[in-house]
Amino acid sequence: MGDIQAIAKQFTDFYYSTFDSNRSALQAVYRPTSMLTWEGSPILGATDITEKLVSLPFEKVQHKVTTFDAQPSSPTIASILVSVTGLLLVDDSPNPLQFSQIFHLIPDAGSYYVYNDVFRLNYG
Repeated sequence: MGDIQAIAKQFTDFYYSTFDSNRSALQAVYRPTSMLTWEGSPILGATDITEKLVSLPFEKVQHKVTTFDAQPSSPTIASILVSVTGLLLVDDSPNPLQFSQIFHLIPDAGSYYVYNDVFRLNYG
C-alpha cells in the first residue's frame, strides 16, 4: 500500500503544479482513450481534454490539496484510483472554491496515464 500512496502523492503534486503553471503540458498525462468529466460534461481524448483545460476562463489558478486517498483498482494490473479534495484559488479572488477530483491511473511504460478524470466544484 505504501507504493500506491507514494505514486498518488507524486502524481497529484505533478498534476496540480503543472495545471497551475502550464495547463497545455497536461496533454502528456492523457491518451486518446482518456475521458474527463468536467462539471458533468464528458470530454474524450487527450487533445480535447487539453483544449478544455487551456480554455478555462481564468488567468491564474492555484490548487491546494486538502486530502487525497488512493487504492488499487484492479487485481490484474497496477492501476490506481486517486480521490482528491481541496481548495481552488482563481485569479485574485479572496474566496477559495472547494473541489473534488478523481483520477483513474493506468500503468504505461514505467509511468502512469490518466484513463478517467472526474472534476467537480463543491458548492454549499
